Amino acid sequence: MSIVTKTGDKGMTALMYGRRVSKCHPRVEAYGCVDELNTALGLARASSQHEFISANLLAIQKDLVSVMGELATAVEDLPRYVKDGYSLVTSPYTHKLDALVKEIEAQSVSFKGWATPGSCMNSAALDVARTVCRRAERRVCALQETEQLHNAEIMIYLNRLADLLWLMARWVETHSVAS
Repeated sequence: MSIVTKTGDKGMTALMYGRRVSKCHPRVEAYGCVDELNTALGLARASSQHEFISANLLAIQKDLVSVMGELATAVEDLPRYVKDGYSLVTSPYTHKLDALVKEIEAQSVSFKGWATPGSCMNSAALDVARTVCRRAERRVCALQETEQLHNAEIMIYLNRLADLLWLMARWVETHSVAS
């Protein structure tokens, strides 16, 4: 089987369970941005010299697979999605991010006002991931405003993740200076 299916040649793509929509459908935009976020996190993880950052980014990337799956499923197909054993994004996903924020804030992380990205490769990669996360959040918000988002926890999760990524970038900068 080839990766080339030609089914998208006319600007259409399939959601979970085969529903066909335009490649610029708001749902495709939303899960596509989360896919970009996952890729940006992979770059941040690959550029990290800190196990604390790498391990946490990998766990987040695994959670993003659930976010993408849920976003790639039409609201009317969500019962089937759950029945098939796929996970919905729930508050424990967000609670893990909240715990990480608290853990980092309890350490000596220095920041004042606006941060200028680029003091080191890894913090810059984290800041890129943060901005991609904010774009994904905006795309999910658009779904929510048109009543195409069944699960508001996804918005909360992405909002918290963007905050965490900003804080992680500052953590890396602080620890890179201290090294």
